[in-house]
Amino acid sequence: MTDSPKPRSRPLRRLWKEWLEPVALAVVLTQFGATAVGVDGVSMMPGLRDHERLIVPKYETWLHRAGIGEFQRGDILVFKPSRAVAAQVPHLNREVLGGAWTYRPFLIKRLIGLPGDRVRVTAGEVYVNGAHLDSAWTTGYWQEQGCWDTESDLANRAASARDGVLTDAPEITVPEGHYFVMGDNRTARGSEDSRAFGPVPRADVAGRAAVVIWPPLRSENVRFDCAGLKVQDFSGAKVRNVRMLDRPTGFSAVPAPR
Repeated sequence: MTDSPKPRSRPLRRLWKEWLEPVALAVVLTQFGATAVGVDGVSMMPGLRDHERLIVPKYETWLHRAGIGEFQRGDILVFKPSRAVAAQVPHLNREVLGGAWTYRPFLIKRLIGLPGDRVRVTAGEVYVNGAHLDSAWTTGYWQEQGCWDTESDLANRAASARDGVLTDAPEITVPEGHYFVMGDNRTARGSEDSRAFGPVPRADVAGRAAVVIWPPLRSENVRFDCAGLKVQDFSGAKVRNVRMLDRPTGFSAVPAPR
């Protein structure tokens, strides 16, 4: 006696198994698991270079939004500028199809101040809750390049009225539910960050960049054209580039707000 032939899969079941289930799984993994993002530009030089690819664990973001845990000073955050800010600062909107549609691009910056922190910027030096933040992880590089900014308004303000979004202030207190972020590029025009558009709402943060995954190798040394805001040349041996993005040690000495 032979086995009866198996009935054909129902059309809806086949649609689910072959098309919808893989798409749903991909959405769940990218929204609640992890996703990859690319670095676009030089605002996080020297630590992150243009076109590097990073992993962002999205589950952390959802846990933080649920009140479990918090991002920490020194983390590298991926976020969108708020709609209110993007409406006032044209270059924080990107046009598609000749202006038929605009969107807010994701930005990547380092978390300097948590809610309640007092952040002050003076002559290129950053102070958090009255204590000097040892930023040697980045300022040493810019001093070597000869273009560490100590004189511009962004180098002497925690809030600058340059773009018409903020009121000039040497020190600000980070509001509840917000983060103060800065780029590691400390040249005069190297980074558009909280000094220009204010603290970032937690709701606009996509996640924390945790690992560099591409390219696997990179040149040991890089020279920077400070006038043109671009990489001038690479040199030196090839070194391993795949790495964890740890918090700089200088943040461990920052006191809690009073």
